[in-house]
Amino acid sequence: MSSTTGTTTVSASKSSPCPKMRTKSSIFLWINEKAFAILPCMIVLDKISKKIGTRVLFDDVCAAFNPGNRYGLTGPNGAGKSTLLKIMMGVEDATSGSVSLPKKVGFLRQNIEEFKDIRVLDAVIVGNARLWEAMVERDMLYEKEMTDEIGMRLGDLEEVIADEDGYSADSNAEVLLIGMGIDAEFHEKQMHELPTDLQFRVLLCQALFGEPEALLLDEPTNHLDLESIGWLETFLHNYTGTLIVVSHDRHFLNAVTTHIADIDYDTIITYPGNYDEMLVAKTAVRSRAEQEAKSKEKKIAQLKEFVSKFGAGTRASQVQSRIREIGRLQPQELKKSNIQRPFIRFTPPEKQSGKIALRLENVNKSFGDNPVIKDFSIELMRGDKVAVIGTNGIGKTTLLKLFAGVLEPDSGTIERGHQVELAYFPQNHEEFIDKSEKVQAFDWLKRFRKSAYDQEIRSVMGRMLFGGDDAFKEISKLSGGETARLIFAALLLNKHNTLVLDEPNNHLDLEAVSALGWGLSEFQGTTIVASHDRDLINEYATKIISIESNGIQVFDGTLEEFLAARA
Repeated sequence: MSSTTGTTTVSASKSSPCPKMRTKSSIFLWINEKAFAILPCMIVLDKISKKIGTRVLFDDVCAAFNPGNRYGLTGPNGAGKSTLLKIMMGVEDATSGSVSLPKKVGFLRQNIEEFKDIRVLDAVIVGNARLWEAMVERDMLYEKEMTDEIGMRLGDLEEVIADEDGYSADSNAEVLLIGMGIDAEFHEKQMHELPTDLQFRVLLCQALFGEPEALLLDEPTNHLDLESIGWLETFLHNYTGTLIVVSHDRHFLNAVTTHIADIDYDTIITYPGNYDEMLVAKTAVRSRAEQEAKSKEKKIAQLKEFVSKFGAGTRASQVQSRIREIGRLQPQELKKSNIQRPFIRFTPPEKQSGKIALRLENVNKSFGDNPVIKDFSIELMRGDKVAVIGTNGIGKTTLLKLFAGVLEPDSGTIERGHQVELAYFPQNHEEFIDKSEKVQAFDWLKRFRKSAYDQEIRSVMGRMLFGGDDAFKEISKLSGGETARLIFAALLLNKHNTLVLDEPNNHLDLEAVSALGWGLSEFQGTTIVASHDRDLINEYATKIISIESNGIQVFDGTLEEFLAARA
């Protein structure tokens, strides 16, 4: 289920070091030396710690998330964002500390297998646990012989169902499903009859269903197209509970959030404003701290010089005063940020392609009886920066594979221009890297340029954040983000003049996506990229290929210009 009715989830800690005090009207919790009234819809983390082996993710973290606010939970891959959400829901235990939750919480789950044999509408209604359990029990009791006891229980259940707006449950679920781009023809089907990406959208509807007092959403824009993302943004803007969302879509975070809870420096720091505003504030705070540390160091050096000069003289009182001041000024060591940004800079191609990089003429491609690409023609010129957009399953990957030569058309012609050297980044990473191999990342990467010196390989790996022993990790043990970065390292080693990238931002954190956008905008060759990340597209794209149900539209201009023209 995607909701909870418990009020508190407690981990291993028996007592909370955060001081609490009780009043007649409410409970107050002291967080970071400030008292907060615990409101019914508030989420409170009380001295949460989490260790995985010897690694510390959180250490005595206290935080409060207030109703009416929409929080973006940010931090680099591996910082513990998803782990923290699981701790909040009681799916995973904290090492110590406790969590206070509202009675009804919507939580985006990924367990589509659990719902594979139930009706799509029912999978959404499950999101309201109290309503669903009452409906299941009611249906079960109606199958039994009626007694006074059963009749009284049915009366209680009907009251619960009415209280939870259960008689409008199907229609309310339909509104969410249609908003997520799931047409009415699918609503009565079993979950397993839907494509996988639509099943994940159903689980998102499940989290949103039933007016939860709080929403915990982990990467909700995965499996969504631009239109569905826009609908979700509007829904969340109108949501009045407490929202905590993890997303690698910078545009989405900027559009939705009122606060950012940033996991860094071994703790969580909450900033008012959206993601971009958080970056400005965080940079300013860090700069001030570094400047204050430098000023203290300079002052201490001056004081030490005085002590050294007059320590044995007649100014004993002045010397002692300065020694005390040195102790008072001693700067605290600034914690190191755990945020790292890869350096994605595609090497200028040794050979320029011809003026026309790729030409498609009357290309058709079908799978069985399903025509995907129909009579499509286009000329892409050297240096074109192309974004391929469209709903999931409509044919973006098929078109990119045709561009890359991975698929052959059923009819029509595809021609590469003179001296085109093309690299392809597949959406499914296992098409590029066989993770069943028992091979180290360094050795795997060296295959792509056997003539490269080891130092050159290590340099590229360092730019993609594979420093030290990380360069010798087995590829089978790499995370999704690490796998994506290793594939980019392979592309960086070779001087291609044409790039075809299918959802390259999947599994990358916000810093890596930003670096990718910069790298694509600086690239001197031709780029064709399929993505739903609007910030990434806006960073580099000057031509849009929009695959739609009635054909393929080509627009010369940026994504914002395309959307404005369509509006």
